[in-house]
Amino acid sequence: MKIENLIGQKLLFAFKGKQTLSPEIITAFKKYRPSGITLFRPFNVGTLEELKNLNVSLQTLARELDLPLLLIATDQEGGQLMAVGDGTPLPGNMALGATRSKELARKAGQVLGRELAALGINVNYAPCADVNINPQNPVVGVRSFGEDPKLVAELSSAMIEGMQSQGVAATVKHFPGHGDTDSDSHHTLGTVSHSLKRLHAVELIPFISAINADAKLMMTAHLGITSIDGENPPPATLSKNILTKLLRDELDYQGVIITDAMDMHAIRQGGFLGDDSVLAVQAGADILLVTTDPQDQARIAESLLSAGKNGKLDIDDLKLSYERIIKLKKWLAEKNIKPELSVIRSVEHLAIADEIAEKSITLVRDEKNLLPLSLDENKKIAVIVPKPLDLTPADTSSYVTPQLANSIRHYHHNTDEFIVSYSPEEQERNDLIEKLKNYDLIVIGTINAYAEKKQADLVNQILNLNIPTIVIAMRLPYDLAVIPQVSTFLCTYSILEPSMKAVAKAIFGRSQITGQLPVSIPKSG
Repeated sequence: MKIENLIGQKLLFAFKGKQTLSPEIITAFKKYRPSGITLFRPFNVGTLEELKNLNVSLQTLARELDLPLLLIATDQEGGQLMAVGDGTPLPGNMALGATRSKELARKAGQVLGRELAALGINVNYAPCADVNINPQNPVVGVRSFGEDPKLVAELSSAMIEGMQSQGVAATVKHFPGHGDTDSDSHHTLGTVSHSLKRLHAVELIPFISAINADAKLMMTAHLGITSIDGENPPPATLSKNILTKLLRDELDYQGVIITDAMDMHAIRQGGFLGDDSVLAVQAGADILLVTTDPQDQARIAESLLSAGKNGKLDIDDLKLSYERIIKLKKWLAEKNIKPELSVIRSVEHLAIADEIAEKSITLVRDEKNLLPLSLDENKKIAVIVPKPLDLTPADTSSYVTPQLANSIRHYHHNTDEFIVSYSPEEQERNDLIEKLKNYDLIVIGTINAYAEKKQADLVNQILNLNIPTIVIAMRLPYDLAVIPQVSTFLCTYSILEPSMKAVAKAIFGRSQITGQLPVSIPKSG
């Protein structure tokens, strides 16, 4: 086996192009013979037909170069991270956590898998098995099923089983657990100081369950674990103690280990990127997730080739890694499930999204018995929604226009909508307050007000109007902690249309509210 082939199968590249393969990626394939491609929404996702044709072109190129089946991967988690925006708008993991339903998690996995398979995508970077304990966590949040390790384990495993039943390999992330950090590894290296005993009692439980569910891939976290690697620990991605000793040897994981994106700034960039890539392979990573920059692709590939030739990388380890990757590709080839594009947003799939949304709606507080709403048709409702932003690179919220007002208008025609900034300044807040004084009921959605003071200030100003007000946390339930005087508070965990329809249906008494909080709300103050 040539060293070039062993190294090539360790590389997952990316490129910019929605309709055709770029000249740069064709050149990279010919030179480095990579294992596959990661598709990103801004770079590769056009119409569904274009995306399917793009993937056909990729597999055709691989055959022409006598390469094994390509891994074609993307982030299709549901909820806040949807690389394929035209897929079924599943509310996401924390909404599933609020339903407490393994069956719905399994169905969600089936929907995700079936729709990706229809597009020619065979690896999904999902589910997120992090246990979201820290309300200040900027990168996980609603991507987690919740704060209970056993619940996260049950729902993660059910989603894996559903997804892989459709011939799409699940990628569990972010090992050994990114749920109790207050930093975003896209921007900096965070550290976790928990003891090994605590890691086994909380963070590792969902990953062990995922291993038992035969998750085909495991994605590493770019965060340091001091109890394993001491003070100033390296990212888990570069830690042999974590990837080999803990994951491979102790937990007996036999699948493919893939790094999180190597362009994230918890990893050294520029000239050091090649060195860190060698460290990742030495630590036990099978595949490196490389992004679109041709320079970075060359840095990583050339560094690994050099390390393979000069003995820095053990040839037997490279062969074992190659065998794991080829085993995964054989599994994908044997499954070979190819649904038609018509399954995407099919009636069946949309009904599953609606069921998850409806069963996730959570009523946390209704102290004045405002619900269910029963208003005279002449009464005026004001609906206020912050404009969604991508709060982390692992976020596609900016593509979404929440349909909260339209959903409420379905039950009460005399409804007006006000779109405000995510972080409204004082003048914007004051102007809106003047307009709201003539309304009989106010419904305001929040998006991470817990971490955005100006948004919380707006809600508190509205509450001081003494007009009946319903607050709907459309992302994280933690928002209640910064608006403690609100009397009616619900959670949707999602800004996608099924959740907006479901909460409107719930507040007008057209459905039973059964969701349960999957996380604890911090005490106010």
